Amino acid sequence: MKGFDPRWADLPDYIIGITKEIWEERGIHTLHDYYGPDMPVRSPASVVIGNQNVIGATMATLAEFPDRTLLGEDVIWSGDEEAGFLSSHRLLSTATHARDGMYGKATGKKLVYRIIADCAVRDNAIYDEWLIRDQGAIVRQVGWEPKDFARDLIVREGGPESCVKPMTPETDAPAVYTGRGNDNEWGAKYADILARIMGAEFWAIEREYDRACHLEHPGGVTSHGRPAADQFWLGLRASFPSAKFEIHHVIGRDDPLFPPRTALRWSLHGKHDGWGAFGTPTGADVFVLGMSHAEFGPWGLRREYVLYDEAAIWKQIILETGDVA
Repeated sequence: MKGFDPRWADLPDYIIGITKEIWEERGIHTLHDYYGPDMPVRSPASVVIGNQNVIGATMATLAEFPDRTLLGEDVIWSGDEEAGFLSSHRLLSTATHARDGMYGKATGKKLVYRIIADCAVRDNAIYDEWLIRDQGAIVRQVGWEPKDFARDLIVREGGPESCVKPMTPETDAPAVYTGRGNDNEWGAKYADILARIMGAEFWAIEREYDRACHLEHPGGVTSHGRPAADQFWLGLRASFPSAKFEIHHVIGRDDPLFPPRTALRWSLHGKHDGWGAFGTPTGADVFVLGMSHAEFGPWGLRREYVLYDEAAIWKQIILETGDVA
């Protein structure tokens, strides 16, 4: 690849390889090479600027979870050597909660959870990033409910005025990468399905999902079949019925040995004004950043992986309602 170290065979090899190098081989210092000094890394929990802050956060995570692994399940990508690439990297992480840290006192629990990272890449370096960890799965496995974890975290971070603020349009950093993906038919198909669902056309699930669809959803929830897909998407949309749904990035791919597959980055922004997955309506203004991967088969959408950060959503609700005590 033009501008890249010759040891990398292609973009997926680069993305999977540097992830292993940084986290499992303890090459944390290589973040000085792979990440720029002013590069934004956005997650629902916070917006971090610059490689030095990313290095600090990486060390803190490894101190709490010293045996953490990051298993690359897929890299769905768009772009080229001239304009640069956008990779959507889906990972399955395993870790032992062996030390005290952000998630509280060490529990010794063995964790399994997913992550999706969208990275803009050019000339052997990442220059913009969006990242979602399944915080709902993490905190439940160490003994918290996401709402209780969010409330406790606010207190530990110094209270509502001093705590780390979740990502919202107000706290976001300007995008360096401004691409929208590619025009592959499968990306367009999944984008259309989600737009219809978010427009309350829930029968799209019956018409577009495989009857035996396999679903991986926030909170580490694995389920199967159209009714489970209906309940998941309905529970989210019902919590924010007047919120604006927007698709920010769409990739579709047809690759040898892979089914047709797609990666989407999307958001919901508006009031928590309905009964759904987030309980009693509070009227709080909430920004939900979401990422989805999907695979298609002969009978429709056959596998779906969706992430958003439940704890970051609860943190926004609690900060606005003042329900900290």
